[in-house]
Amino acid sequence: MNNSVTNTARLLGAGLRALLMLTLVTGVVYPLAVTGIAQGLFGNKANGSEIKADGRVVGSSLIGQSYDLPPKKGQETPDPDLKWFQGRPANGLGTNSVNTRYKLVLSGATNLAADSKDLVRQVEDAKAAVVEDNSVPGHEVRPSDVPADAVASSGSGLDPAISPRYAELQVHRVAAKNGLPVGAVRKLVEERTQGRTLGFIGEPRVNVLELNIALKELVARN
Repeated sequence: MNNSVTNTARLLGAGLRALLMLTLVTGVVYPLAVTGIAQGLFGNKANGSEIKADGRVVGSSLIGQSYDLPPKKGQETPDPDLKWFQGRPANGLGTNSVNTRYKLVLSGATNLAADSKDLVRQVEDAKAAVVEDNSVPGHEVRPSDVPADAVASSGSGLDPAISPRYAELQVHRVAAKNGLPVGAVRKLVEERTQGRTLGFIGEPRVNVLELNIALKELVARN
């Protein structure tokens, strides 16, 4: 009887010591070590890849934003503010949820099939809007000029970047709306075009938030 109680107490003591040690290692030491390494080597990424302007955080390089005019009375979808570069559509954050464009409750795609009439209509409407919005005096945009990322949302609906081709398509409109030389606006796009990751992963891209911050600075200087 005494041996049984002693063995039980010994096993309970060993289990308790193991619990305390593992709690200390996995719950304190390991998280602190990982946090320290992340902050030391990848501080910006560890903190959400924040983008700052005018001394404050204005967004993340990983999450798209909308650049819209204030909604009019009774208007469900606000009109885009055409003085800014526009990102990809965010149709995946649809009407079947509490989401609106780029509001981070959840992300998702449309899940519409390639032959869906709704998807075809969305793409056709988006293409027509891109052509109309970006055709300015002296520069006409044709439907064949419109790239896929201008009319289709990404899988998450929160893509922060657009293709260089879509950015270039918007140059004349942005220049006209802000009273800037076309060459100066095109230079902003060229300077902020990122190549493929490691030279072969993904596609060349332009971060829309970073581009619009540079545009704002250019407007302020002129």
